Amino acid sequence: MLSIARNSLRPTITRMFVARSASLHTLPELPYAYNALEPYISEQIMKLHHTKHHQAYVNGLNAAEEAYAKTPSTKEKIALQSALKFNGGGHINHSLFWKNLSPVNEDGGKLSQGPLKDALERDFGSVDEFKKRFNAGTAAIQGSGWGWLGYSLATQKLEIVTTPNQDPLISHAPIIGVDIWEHAFYLQYYNVKADYLNAIWNVINFKEAEHRLLEAVD
Repeated sequence: MLSIARNSLRPTITRMFVARSASLHTLPELPYAYNALEPYISEQIMKLHHTKHHQAYVNGLNAAEEAYAKTPSTKEKIALQSALKFNGGGHINHSLFWKNLSPVNEDGGKLSQGPLKDALERDFGSVDEFKKRFNAGTAAIQGSGWGWLGYSLATQKLEIVTTPNQDPLISHAPIIGVDIWEHAFYLQYYNVKADYLNAIWNVINFKEAEHRLLEAVD
């Protein structure tokens, strides 16, 4: 009887383990090699950024969600909100950021005629003016944060937005996001944010950005 009982529990335990494993967030693989964005973003930066910084957000998010699920205390759940926001935002933002980038010999830096280019010219006057305003707004972030090209459902326009720390963009549909934390550029560009922001347009994946825009306006 005991053997039968043990056997009958195994499927349930297995299902619980699988469900637990499936619920964990994992580090997404990059769609290109670590050195594929050179010379604009170095292999060293990409390795550290992806395997150390993004992995830390994934680990922190999993730990915060596990603690949140286990605690019956409302006070403790409230206390965990900052960890969930910081690590969850870091995971969301970086998962988006990697797709925002592409090697020059693929889609990097190439903006073809189409809905995105038309929208940029409509809302900013020209693509160059958009880049100029985006760089100025993003470079002006005090401390760490993100610069965004977002689509506003309220105005039905593309707008430049910034968020502090690892806060995800919620007010707009994110079209392009650029990490302005020092770990994203300091080893190569030191404290010169402008050089990093000017260089990154060479590896921005405008095809991916246009896909996001089409999803947002659909």
